Amino acid sequence: MLCLPVLAGLAGTLLPAFGYLPALGGTRFTLGHFEALAAQPHILHSALISLAAGLTSTVFALLVVATFVAGFAGTRPFAFIQHLLSPLLAVPHAASAFAIAFLIAPSGFLLRLVSPEFTGFAQPPDWLIPNDPLGLSMISGLVAKEMPFLLLVMLAALPQLPLANARRLMSALGYGRISGFIIALWPLLYRQIRLPVFAVLVYSTSVVDVAMILGPRLPPTLPVRIAQWLADDDIGARFFASAGAVLQLALGLFAIVIWIGVERLGRLCHRRLSSSGKRLTEDGLVRRIAAMITTLSAAFIFTGLGLLALWSIAGLWPFPDSLPASLTFRTWQRALGVLAEPLATTITIALLSSLVALAIAIGLLSRSAHGTADRWFPVFLPLLVPEIAFVFGLQILAVMAGFSPSIATVAAMHLVFVLPYVLLSLAPPWRALDRRYEQIAAGLGKSPLKILMTIQLPMLLRACLTAFAVGFAVSVSLYLPTVLIGAGRVTTITTEAVALSSGGDRRIIGVYALLQALLPFFGFLVASLLPQLLFRHRRAMRI
Repeated sequence: MLCLPVLAGLAGTLLPAFGYLPALGGTRFTLGHFEALAAQPHILHSALISLAAGLTSTVFALLVVATFVAGFAGTRPFAFIQHLLSPLLAVPHAASAFAIAFLIAPSGFLLRLVSPEFTGFAQPPDWLIPNDPLGLSMISGLVAKEMPFLLLVMLAALPQLPLANARRLMSALGYGRISGFIIALWPLLYRQIRLPVFAVLVYSTSVVDVAMILGPRLPPTLPVRIAQWLADDDIGARFFASAGAVLQLALGLFAIVIWIGVERLGRLCHRRLSSSGKRLTEDGLVRRIAAMITTLSAAFIFTGLGLLALWSIAGLWPFPDSLPASLTFRTWQRALGVLAEPLATTITIALLSSLVALAIAIGLLSRSAHGTADRWFPVFLPLLVPEIAFVFGLQILAVMAGFSPSIATVAAMHLVFVLPYVLLSLAPPWRALDRRYEQIAAGLGKSPLKILMTIQLPMLLRACLTAFAVGFAVSVSLYLPTVLIGAGRVTTITTEAVALSSGGDRRIIGVYALLQALLPFFGFLVASLLPQLLFRHRRAMRI
């Protein structure tokens, strides 16, 4: 039943795409909707931009993170940058996209710092940044968010590798840090992270909120165009949007096929490198570049978040002034009355979906002998299928079944996406728990439920709270499932913030985007402080 929502959603998308939806008068199968889709202007350009952005951002993010891990794993700089990147996991994609937009826009902070002294600009230049036609701004936003996630999954896989022994062996054979890591450990590491890499690739090719904020406008990316067709007042446009969703599904599958080809090419290069005997000891420059890019991407997002906070309280701030002339809380006062309902809805949905996902994850892990999530492929299916390809189908099925848009239905939809991330976060610490505690308790006659409640959960409280915080952050950041299943009646901070992206009031955008970024932060803060409070008299339990 874990893969049932995805399969049902795909059915609800495929049938209308081929003309069958009796509720809207579609009673016979036809290819006419695909013909109409092919006749849309620049549809091929939209699809290619989506595909290129997904592949480019995934390749670049994986290359930088892999090089950084290969060059610095187990060192002090590695621990520093790891702690620097970790908070970025809590930043929703839309908030990070707004942060980047506030930095790189023609009237953004970066250009203000050097104007007019170095540029001569007394007014913002007429540059199409962000929303450039090549999607470079969108790619930069995707890379900045994908790198922390890929680093997280690599960190979870590293303890399962003989890192220290391999380092010593390859160093004794004269290999550099990066080449030695690639030859000895990279195949083992990539095998562990392959599924999350596919998830990143599929998400990048089908992202909607980041594309709406940073992506090209004329024409927009394919997922954005599908979202626009879904919002059309003409009910008949649902058939057309379904055909677009099927095209997006094919695009995601094609991206995976290309990636598999890249994997085979990489395997060939790995064999050549292993058999060539080249030690490549002079890798200091490459390691420094990887560390610099990783650090700069984190600093970029943090600076942008600071700008969101500054814009939310800014008074008059004309270009090219680097700082506002005055500060005021008038924007917050004006927005607080409108914010109350979306804020409460966001928190309620995130709490419901995260708590249920945590309970399911604990049940799955406690039933597994080794606490591994590898066998639960259906759980990760929502990460490997473009969300717009099945969420739209679920919306149609929900309407046909008589489910009205509500907090409960949206929370159930969020659960489909939250559960994989909660399971990915909780599985490594669950696997690392010393099984001798359970064996001793079982020897004393304790039941499995008693062992779970009195031994496993207390010892894994911090890990459970962290997994819950991850699920909470994922739920807060979900845009498309909320818009489609909520049908515009269930509004959250994220849907409101993305809706404001087309407007020009940076102050109100700063308020909404900052709130969206702060909500997950509070979740991680609770996950960090609660164990300290509960186990203040038990030093070993506070680790």
